[in-house]
Amino acid sequence: MTTTPGSEPASAVPASTHAEIPDLHAIVPAGGAGTRLWPLSRQHRPKFLLDLTGQGRTLLQGTWDRLAGLTGSDRIMVVTGAKHAEAVAEQLGDLPAANLVAEPSPRDSMAAIGLAAAILQHRHGPVLVASFAADHVVPDVASFHRAVRDAADAARAGYVTTIGIAPTHASTAFGYIRAGQSLPPGEGGPAASVVEEFVEKPDAETAAEYLASGKYAWNAGMFVVRTDVLLNHLTELQPPLAEGLEVIARAWDTAERDFVMDAIWPGLTKIAIDHAIAEPVAAQGGVAVVPGDFTWDDVGDWASLATLLAAGEDGVRAPIPGSHVVAVDAPGALVHAAGTVAVVGIPEAVVVQTEDALLVTDAAHAQRVKAVVDQLKAAGRDDLV
Repeated sequence: MTTTPGSEPASAVPASTHAEIPDLHAIVPAGGAGTRLWPLSRQHRPKFLLDLTGQGRTLLQGTWDRLAGLTGSDRIMVVTGAKHAEAVAEQLGDLPAANLVAEPSPRDSMAAIGLAAAILQHRHGPVLVASFAADHVVPDVASFHRAVRDAADAARAGYVTTIGIAPTHASTAFGYIRAGQSLPPGEGGPAASVVEEFVEKPDAETAAEYLASGKYAWNAGMFVVRTDVLLNHLTELQPPLAEGLEVIARAWDTAERDFVMDAIWPGLTKIAIDHAIAEPVAAQGGVAVVPGDFTWDDVGDWASLATLLAAGEDGVRAPIPGSHVVAVDAPGALVHAAGTVAVVGIPEAVVVQTEDALLVTDAAHAQRVKAVVDQLKAAGRDDLV
């Protein structure tokens, strides 16, 4: 039976307004290949393992750093593909081995987050969890922490709670969240509001309408929820998936883990948490949203990355130290290449060079880089993807 908003376990710990949130466990899904950032991001080295912003820390490490002020390192669990588990462990030296969950194959975000939640519930009983993707950039950590604390209040009251990002432009690359009335003070209000609707990625005209209305936020895929609430919803809405995850979680800390994982995981329903939980539970009034008044970027393509990099006096962004870029009438160009590169007459050009590939495009076509990866796969050039 699904736990209803407003019901709270007696063992719940109030959120701290200082330092860590004592009852919070973090889940970091680290998956995807970042195909729109080809040729730098590849299947064997996806974008979350890369230092794309030149800060000396990868996106995964940046996510870890943001969580440090919210929860202890022993309460962070990372879910990643088996082929990336070793690299994740190398980059996160303080991550306990027991908190690194390796997936044999991608089954989308619901399976990843659901398995982590089920494992944590088996270990600790019902706990509060927060899920944050490994490959996002959030420079304003203090505002991020405030939003998570607000979300935790609503989550303790039984809501599946998400953080909605204030849109800065009419983007067609993100889903949107429409907020309704504020929650009562005892259930996370007034910071949190009931979600009236999750909306898929809109066309340009609709996105402009959403932005003008002031009623919509971007869906950044950040969720805070009690494990019992999440798993009960999953049992009601996706019974086979819930049952499979429960079987795996029950065996996780035993000698049977690998046998059970190999037998169950490939048959699990492949579905995103938005479709499995957020959308249907929102229709029941069980999802809340708190505003995320901070800069956020999912680094979805080269145009997106360009906005995160400092430009030189000529307007060109060249993140590789020692590279020499000659730009003539090419404002806003991004050149990620060693040696000397000249760009002439191509505003917002994108030039990316690796040892075995060269990409030349512009910001307006950055979203279409994925089509290159699709063509390479179709041609059997797995060595390049």
